[in-house]
Amino acid sequence: MTATQQQPPASQAAHAAVTGIRPAGDRAILVELSSLDAVLSLQAQLTAHPQPGQIDVIAAAATVLATADSPQSVQALSAHIVSLDLESRAETESALVTIDVVYDGEDLDEVAALTGLGPEAVVAAHTGQLWTAAFAGFAPGFAYLTGENSSLEVPRRRSPRTAVPAGAVALGGSYSAVYPRQSPGGWQLIGRTDAVLWDLGRENPALIRPGDTVRFNAVRAQATVTKAPGMAAKAPEATEPETAEHQAEGQPAAGSRTGLLVRKPGLQATIQDLGRRGFASLGVSSAGAMDRGALRRANRLVGNAEAAAGIELLFGGLELVALTDQVLAVTGADVPLEITPSNKEQQRMTAVRHPASDAPFALLAGETLAVGNATAGLRSYIGVRGGIGGPEALGSRSTDTMSGVGPDPLQAGAVLPVEAVKPGSIVGYPEVSPLPDQNQATVLRVVPGPRQDWFSDGMLQDFLRQEWTVTPQSNRIGLRLKGQALTRSRDGELSSEGTVRGAVQVPPEGQPVLFLSDHPVTGGYPVIAVVVHADLDKAAQLPPGATVRFAAAAPPAELPHTPKESPHA
Repeated sequence: MTATQQQPPASQAAHAAVTGIRPAGDRAILVELSSLDAVLSLQAQLTAHPQPGQIDVIAAAATVLATADSPQSVQALSAHIVSLDLESRAETESALVTIDVVYDGEDLDEVAALTGLGPEAVVAAHTGQLWTAAFAGFAPGFAYLTGENSSLEVPRRRSPRTAVPAGAVALGGSYSAVYPRQSPGGWQLIGRTDAVLWDLGRENPALIRPGDTVRFNAVRAQATVTKAPGMAAKAPEATEPETAEHQAEGQPAAGSRTGLLVRKPGLQATIQDLGRRGFASLGVSSAGAMDRGALRRANRLVGNAEAAAGIELLFGGLELVALTDQVLAVTGADVPLEITPSNKEQQRMTAVRHPASDAPFALLAGETLAVGNATAGLRSYIGVRGGIGGPEALGSRSTDTMSGVGPDPLQAGAVLPVEAVKPGSIVGYPEVSPLPDQNQATVLRVVPGPRQDWFSDGMLQDFLRQEWTVTPQSNRIGLRLKGQALTRSRDGELSSEGTVRGAVQVPPEGQPVLFLSDHPVTGGYPVIAVVVHADLDKAAQLPPGATVRFAAAAPPAELPHTPKESPHA
């Protein structure tokens, strides 16, 4: 082979494909790539050969977001990426998925007009090509499919629908997709299918995974779905409900003998552990406790492993009845606690108790714990010795309010099972729950966001200089902030790309949104900054009306291939 015929070294191939590596907080990087083929190659190689500390790999149209468990792991991951040969695809397990579609969508005629094709020709073009699942996002099971030609490329609707039905087959830009559940959406609807895109009862919950190929088949009758041999899905198994029917006076259902009964659920009480890792590529965020330090403390106090499932409570208002003797601890927000016997006879014989927060206490069978309204902070955490039990979803018992994965929020009458105590475990010493000072703005340290260059230097200073107010529209997905609006220094739209917990996105109206535990895994607004991992627990305790100020933290170490300008200009 002559010199002109030799292949470039892997590092040169990577540099040709990688146009930039940008920090996305202190535990993630956003890799910009020259083509979708390079995106798929990098995603496939990192998925097939995970690096030490690697957690999630989220592919998008022109980027790959990679998250890790420490800043050191991020640095090593960056160095590894620039050494890869991205001209070749790694061998990964994939499947051909066939989806039967009834082509009677509301926008079929509109798509025909936009493409210059008749409705029958649109159907022929959609069924006449293979589609590749490039990446996932928006919702669990939602796969962005790229076709073999651009004949069906159409703009999104000017006015998105507030509710697109589950199973809707749609076109948007250069992509096609199937909506896995009812949700808002702005894509053009051309058909419908009965295929179940997301089912936790299957071994692989997502019917279409990144790298799979999809063929659409036009039918007149009810749509069905098949999957190529070797990737057959398990039928969901019937399971008994984990809750009991609500009983009069909040008493346990007949036959209930262990655990805790929810007499009153409060405003929003959910089961949370430290979250689920490694499923962002399927559209599932980590979820988990908003104030992870508070959950860890609650578990330490009752002698559990720090990752055990407990109860996260917003503002207070929860009442629990012990069906058997329990040991509990309440951490996080400052809330009054009251324990009363369950019947009048016991109430005459036993005094009402007021246990302290941040310390273990006994809740004996028949007693009721009432958690009052928070006087400082926002979220409380209840650890139960042994940990809250029940089925896991993708390795976690956390409730994800964005994707619907995990148990439902607590309801009156629900019986919460409690796991057996591990031998040798002991209760802990009292600890203090640090809470933001309500009399001054809470300072959250940030590092530059991957799209900081979408804003002028003056606008960046405005972002850091002013105080932002937490609005009532905030939730587990994110803190919505209000202040002097930020404006971008460039026009155009950003292609959807992976996002992280702590990312501060700036929508067109200029009011930032700080992403928290249940955030979407991809987003299309520029991220001006990312809150450092160590400060995210403080954000979880900020009630509506609290003020926030962002302060520049020490920037992450220099990455091996950091661009000076964004290719999305």
